[in-house]
Amino acid sequence: MHQIRTIKGLFALSYLAIYYIVESLLIVRWTIPMFLQASVLNISILLGLYAFRAFDNTTLKSLNSSLVSYLSGSLFGSAFSLIIIAFFQYKLPKEVFFLNLFISIFIFSTLSVFIFRRIIKALPPKRFLVIGREDDIGDILNEVQEKSMGKLQIIGYINPSPATLTTAIETEKLFDGILIGDPSLAKEVETTIDKARTKGIEIQFLPNIVEDQLKRIPLEMIDKFKEYYEVVFSEMRPSQRKKVLDVLLTTFFLIISSPLFLIFSILLPIQQGFPILFKQKRIGQGLEPFTFIKFRSLMDIEKEKLKNHKNPNETIEKRVTKAGRFLRKTRLDELPQFFNVLNGSMSLIGPRPEMINYHEQGIKNIPYYSFRYKTKPGITGWAQIKYQHTSTLEDYKKKTEYDLYYIKNQCLTLDLQIILQTIETMLGMRGSK
Repeated sequence: MHQIRTIKGLFALSYLAIYYIVESLLIVRWTIPMFLQASVLNISILLGLYAFRAFDNTTLKSLNSSLVSYLSGSLFGSAFSLIIIAFFQYKLPKEVFFLNLFISIFIFSTLSVFIFRRIIKALPPKRFLVIGREDDIGDILNEVQEKSMGKLQIIGYINPSPATLTTAIETEKLFDGILIGDPSLAKEVETTIDKARTKGIEIQFLPNIVEDQLKRIPLEMIDKFKEYYEVVFSEMRPSQRKKVLDVLLTTFFLIISSPLFLIFSILLPIQQGFPILFKQKRIGQGLEPFTFIKFRSLMDIEKEKLKNHKNPNETIEKRVTKAGRFLRKTRLDELPQFFNVLNGSMSLIGPRPEMINYHEQGIKNIPYYSFRYKTKPGITGWAQIKYQHTSTLEDYKKKTEYDLYYIKNQCLTLDLQIILQTIETMLGMRGSK
């Protein structure tokens, strides 16, 4: 809900203000370089907290989770800020770093949980009457209610005639809004819905509520709103701004990761022999195949044996090398894909490029799977940070729902969120998803 996002935004602004107040007590003479260093430190800590999910609902509900997230995020953010602050001649007092860390880890982590619980308890729920059949969309809306922490409630489902909907509106106002869960049923009562809108009753559509709460697009919901989603995805166009950002950020990441390329080029042949790169045909934007590269992390397996497995992921644990296990856990095996980004076959962020046999299975068995190819595949993406490792058809369907959400809603802020949480995934050694 927008109210909860606003509360979290106020948390972040309050933290920023408190950091500056604390720094003003310790810094005797403010200069422009001092202010810049303080700003780098403060913003870096906030970004670190965001990367380590300190503002997630699940984190804010648990004091233990909050302490871990605030500890990890604060340490990462302050360490990152030192890279930039190192270029300044006169540096921030050490006391500023230690005090900001103490406040973040021990005070903000505790206060945020306490205040969040009180605010959530005080917020009134928003109640919806649903136009649709519970058998069709009940499971999705049950998940929505759970994600909203009880602040979005479904009071009933109705397959209405104009008379029954009018009666529901005029007898007792037991609901705050009408949720259109089936557009074919809503067509029968369009005039009545318009009258309800003029009386101040909120009218919402299922895609808005579900995407906002679940951050994915359930395939069964696309079935209900097929015309809407077909128009949305057909109008997708490549973003020139994203192309420029891909090149700039990839060049930056290549420069700072160049020592790792050198280290792996020496160590990998010693540990597992040549070749050090793994190359494979994958399917990219517009169903165009391209050569995908990464550091080799698995022992070779004969193609005939591989064919016996519908899902080669099932053999990974048997084939992974010692060095490969570390590379995969930290996702450092993905580094060579920066060159895929520079040659235009991939983007930094997007759906993962699939092997040809996976692609063929997806097209055959997963509805709307082809929508994934409306954008370039990415080194990291929304599905990778939000969902588990996929090994079954049902997993792939769920992962596709996250991919479709990203493609429909991609923007600079969502890309930043993915980059930050990918860093957390790498440092937490949770591996690629």
